[in-house]
Amino acid sequence: MKHTKYSAVVVGSGIAGLYAAIKLHKEVNLPNGLLIVTKSQLIESNSKYAQGGMVCVMPENKLDSCELHIEDTIKAGAGLTDAKVAEFISKKSAKVVKELQSLGVEFDKDENNELRFTKEAAHSVNRILHAGGDATGYCIENALVEYLMSQKNVRIYEETLAVELLKDSKNINRGLITYNYRENEYEVIEAPAVILATGGIGQLYKHTTNPDITTGDGIALAYRAGAVVKDMEFVQFHPTAFALGDNGVMFLISEAVRGEGAKLVDKQGNTFMEKYDKRLELAPRDVVTRAIFHEMNEKNTKNVYLNATHINELKFEKRFPTIYGNCRKYNINPSENYIPVSPSAHYFMGGIKTKVDGTTSIKGLYAIGEAACTGLHGANRLASNSILECAVTAYELVNHLKNENLNDNYFQDEQITKIINSYENELFINNQDDISSMFQHLKEIMWNKVGIIRNEKNLLEAKKEIEELKDQFGCTYKCADRSNYEMRNMLTIAELIIEFALKRKESRGAHYREDFPQKDLIPESHQLSRNTIMKG
Repeated sequence: MKHTKYSAVVVGSGIAGLYAAIKLHKEVNLPNGLLIVTKSQLIESNSKYAQGGMVCVMPENKLDSCELHIEDTIKAGAGLTDAKVAEFISKKSAKVVKELQSLGVEFDKDENNELRFTKEAAHSVNRILHAGGDATGYCIENALVEYLMSQKNVRIYEETLAVELLKDSKNINRGLITYNYRENEYEVIEAPAVILATGGIGQLYKHTTNPDITTGDGIALAYRAGAVVKDMEFVQFHPTAFALGDNGVMFLISEAVRGEGAKLVDKQGNTFMEKYDKRLELAPRDVVTRAIFHEMNEKNTKNVYLNATHINELKFEKRFPTIYGNCRKYNINPSENYIPVSPSAHYFMGGIKTKVDGTTSIKGLYAIGEAACTGLHGANRLASNSILECAVTAYELVNHLKNENLNDNYFQDEQITKIINSYENELFINNQDDISSMFQHLKEIMWNKVGIIRNEKNLLEAKKEIEELKDQFGCTYKCADRSNYEMRNMLTIAELIIEFALKRKESRGAHYREDFPQKDLIPESHQLSRNTIMKG
């Protein structure tokens, strides 16, 4: 195999990864250079599809304060948000927004050229910045890509997977093995800093707002290496994904539409949120999702509707151009017709346990963005806190790495040699003929038995079915191609979500157990590594 060396490797090219890479390149001494590894193209990521916006507590927004934002975050997190993390990230928000603007990000402004703030569910005031109307993720992602491409001495591997971490017997990560699936080439990469910014797990579910790259790769990679993972039971289902289309990927109808006054209704136009929560359409996501789920089950329908007909068509198109364009493809005019919506897997609150600077339980291994679990989101993410977390943790990671030796000599002990040999010599199992059916089977299991409403019977059935699917799959190390590596990772994540969901015998935030509908009085987070038992 080819053998190379870098000072730092960023795996993933969403907002967290790109922002970290830019700051590393600008501010940190990298004697052996910087590498970005992305399994698709540089511009393709889950961040790209984020519509609503980015939370920011700005001094010019007189109605807002960090105290209010922290309070809203903690309330939404259903008792599991780390208050110190929430405070730290909130207080850093204005600084990272200013820096993003300096890198070319243009947030929407009003007629007075002042930043325009909007409101989303469970926020007490308007504090959400947006760009391109409802294309915030794309606008930030595109600006960061353009900036990065203008810089020299940054190496980029596209269509390349990180398939194994090189952790030695002293619990120090020394690099990784990558696989370019277009060229069918493996590479051993030495690096004293490996940063996982690989995003979420939405593709584990039959219905998701996430693109096909979101297969939990970084989390599975870290767990296989022995890193601690945390809060894996908390999968956020967005309440309002567009319900038409049959490919499983459903485009998002942003919460900001409800922030502009849209109402959830049945086919006859009757509202129903008043039966579930006094905050109505702007209740936290888990509350709205379960309300819609109950309505669909009660009336035996595949969806409910969003009534935004009070919004003038020109205003709707200007404020939500992406949503408007997608709706019109299905001959729906949001100013005249109800928009069919239903819940869909959207965001993962769990992940690799980290501090706000991205440090994990393994020295030399870092994680940021959706792949990480800092404790900010608790059991239920507050809308638009995700991009903020991506930016602040990337910012702090770089501050941390300024004090690290990124010219560390590579050390290959027997443990690393064994890992490398398994990829050089091991024959792979080719599941190409039936990998598609395995994907679909996994998605059905997770949607039907580990989804919005859970119980012990279904979870145990899902555990057994995943074990059978894992035996059928058979690949533990070297795999045949990208789809097989993704399947390997998805099976690992599925097992973890089920294990954590069985452990939490209560209902909290995005995790709802109909056999344990009440909250525990004293909540606690659960964590696990391959080397320890579950805690909590």
